[in-house]
Amino acid sequence: MGLDNENPTLFEKSEERIISEKDLDDNEAEEFDSREIFDLIRGITDPEHPLSLEELRVVDQNLIEVDDNANIVKVLFTPTIPHCSMATLIGLSIKVRLLWCLPPRFKISVTITPGTHASEHAINKQLDDKERVAAALENTHLSTVLNKCIATA
Repeated sequence: MGLDNENPTLFEKSEERIISEKDLDDNEAEEFDSREIFDLIRGITDPEHPLSLEELRVVDQNLIEVDDNANIVKVLFTPTIPHCSMATLIGLSIKVRLLWCLPPRFKISVTITPGTHASEHAINKQLDDKERVAAALENTHLSTVLNKCIATA
């Protein structure tokens, strides 16, 4: 069986974020923003290719919304092709990375960019189901694949 997308389009990576003195000050609380969330997920590896989600433009800072005061993080991701069989796994990788890295006060929503996948509604429903996400993490094979994708982030 071949890859879903044998020749994906590659995009240029964003510049690294400049760290300011304020960022290094542990005494000052700072709000989470879309760039910080992007930095957490940009390096996740695609399950089919040794490329980051940023390089494939599956994730984009402009498709991330953060409301620090309301404790909400919303991430839209864009599969490289409309019938990508890895879309659920990619969304799960993003969600798990954020669950592991963000304070538990955040409600994290990870969904497919509208109109970019043939099964977006079914996949979005799976990604929003806490029990399904928990069950996926208990599956040894799936957990191994997720850890491999997230390890480089």
